[in-house]
Amino acid sequence: MSDTAMFCNLTHEGVLAVRGSDASKFLQGQLTCNLNYLDEHTASLGARCTQKGRMQSSFRILLQGDGCVLAMARGLLEAQLADLKKYAVFSKSKLTDESDAWVRFGVQHGDGALAALGLQLPLETDAVVRHGALIAVRVSPARAELWAPAEQAENLAARLAEQLAQGSLDDWLLGQIRAGIGQVLEPTRELFIPQMLNLQAVGGVSFKKGCYTGQEIVARMQYLGKLKRRLYHVRLSGSTRPEPGTALFSPVHGSAIGEIALAAPTAEGYEALAVLQDNAVEDGRIHLGSLEGPSLELLTLPYTLDRDREIQR
Repeated sequence: MSDTAMFCNLTHEGVLAVRGSDASKFLQGQLTCNLNYLDEHTASLGARCTQKGRMQSSFRILLQGDGCVLAMARGLLEAQLADLKKYAVFSKSKLTDESDAWVRFGVQHGDGALAALGLQLPLETDAVVRHGALIAVRVSPARAELWAPAEQAENLAARLAEQLAQGSLDDWLLGQIRAGIGQVLEPTRELFIPQMLNLQAVGGVSFKKGCYTGQEIVARMQYLGKLKRRLYHVRLSGSTRPEPGTALFSPVHGSAIGEIALAAPTAEGYEALAVLQDNAVEDGRIHLGSLEGPSLELLTLPYTLDRDREIQR
């Protein structure tokens, strides 16, 4: 569960690397986050959008070596790599799939285990600390990612197991859901704009960085307040896992009013992050898959949306 001290291997994501003297300059014109905010001690969430502002991928990005590495859903990596290469032709940057070069662990309530590895990770979200070839990133309170060269996987797993129970990927995803961090997966590619996943509320969108692909649409939604859908934390009972992209319905609307973004099991059923129309949330009657499907119970997120604060980033 999300409140248990544990670690797990983050096998659901791969690593896209962009290296070379123009790596940051190239990515600055492609991504929603501001690469000028990155340094050896700071990571960021972010997204890459279409011209219409729809997210092709979301990721966590950090500086490493002579460039940047981005962790994203494995099902998205090949297409993103191929597409980005088209725009990098005239840039001094090299794009590769480095998934096999890295092992990544999710560490929950495990700061002591990280400290034993020489990683004294600050409490602030997006903080980064390094020791030798190891990298730790604070992804939300009490949760961290541990990055290491793939050849250290077995040794690191053994050392983490000395202090932490080995959990499941679902345990990690439940913690992500309760932290309110949405994610683009293969079934939801190009379905959401960044604000639908509350990406601007968790530091993944900069409104001061200037132009990037899809920037005009994303900025318009923020400044004009036209967005009618956003991310909510929900709970539902039942034995069938709600898959990403599953439509959600309300009896006061004639069509779907949202979609599941991410779900994980609990002892009582499932918790999920769902993108919902605000007026459907006001009514409160929301069902999975059809009007006759399981009912969703609305829960709270650990942050609030604040447009004035968000546009200062």
